[in-house]
Amino acid sequence: MKKHTVVIVEDHTLLSQAIAGVVEGFEHFEVLYLCKNGAELVYNLTNDKPIPEIVLMDVNMPIMNGIETTKWLTDNYPSVNVLALTVEEDENTILKMIRSGAKGYLLKDVDKRTLEKALHKIIETGFYHSHNVTDVLMNSITGKSSLQNNLKEQEIEFLKLLCTESTYREIAQYMKLSPKTIDGYRDSLFIKLDVKNRIGLVLYAVKHKIFIP
Repeated sequence: MKKHTVVIVEDHTLLSQAIAGVVEGFEHFEVLYLCKNGAELVYNLTNDKPIPEIVLMDVNMPIMNGIETTKWLTDNYPSVNVLALTVEEDENTILKMIRSGAKGYLLKDVDKRTLEKALHKIIETGFYHSHNVTDVLMNSITGKSSLQNNLKEQEIEFLKLLCTESTYREIAQYMKLSPKTIDGYRDSLFIKLDVKNRIGLVLYAVKHKIFIP
């Protein structure tokens, strides 16, 4: 049986080996090799090492971090799916990973079952997110959903601006609207798209190609 291939990019050797051991225990996955940072991954890929289907990517690493590496993969190997596996819960860090092209993220305290589920989702749909994003983000890999067709022009512009590093107040200034109106757009989209936070809105925008990293 052909197994799906994974590369792990993690600067802590023991943790990297432990993650590899977990992934190797999954029936449908195998680990090709381990890298200590993004620079090592770039070196391997540009020197004829096998190209994986999935990269499990840490965020904070020396020399070349996860955000820089994910952007490089998006530009040079767009078929490679990046799944962040990190201790970082900071919203800005997660948003930067998503904008760089990551297909989802997990925290390192995740259980084995969830990790395996995430890997399968990445293979099946090209996208994964945990509890903050519902099935609306998992369906239809290409094309606009009927839900997207119902979005107003200003809601779409708002979603695009959410994918930048602008604050809500800066978005209000750019759109020449009051912060209260922007809060209304945000809360309305939370309900309409069935997500709970800015990360979910950004993931929706990336998934449905409203914003392209």
